[in-house]
Amino acid sequence: MKPSLVALGRYDEQVIRQRLLNKFQPDDTWKIFLQDNLVGFYVLTDHSDHLYLDHLYVLPSHQGLGIGRNVIERVQDDARRLQKTIRLGALKGSRSNAFYRRHGFLPTHEGEFDIYYQFDAAQHDIGN
Repeated sequence: MKPSLVALGRYDEQVIRQRLLNKFQPDDTWKIFLQDNLVGFYVLTDHSDHLYLDHLYVLPSHQGLGIGRNVIERVQDDARRLQKTIRLGALKGSRSNAFYRRHGFLPTHEGEFDIYYQFDAAQHDIGN
């Protein structure tokens, strides 16, 4: 994410660290392991009408191995089971935008720095 923030002129390590710490909820945070090595994490918050996916990070050295895809598929399965949509935001200019679009997320609106997406599990039900 650092290259995208630098390109937007928004990289500030202290602000980024504080933003993450302010929103950190241990019960909503999932670690991603590959062969006993911590390679990433994500935050999934269950709200009354949707799931919110936040901070999906995979170490650059482990990107392109299908780890993010596996996380997204797991979260989408959870959404189908719970009959909820998934919402998330992605930094404008980040490669994550193409990633989320490839996995069925549709843009809903844009903020100053982020593009917001939604995945409607009912429209992507495996039975349909």
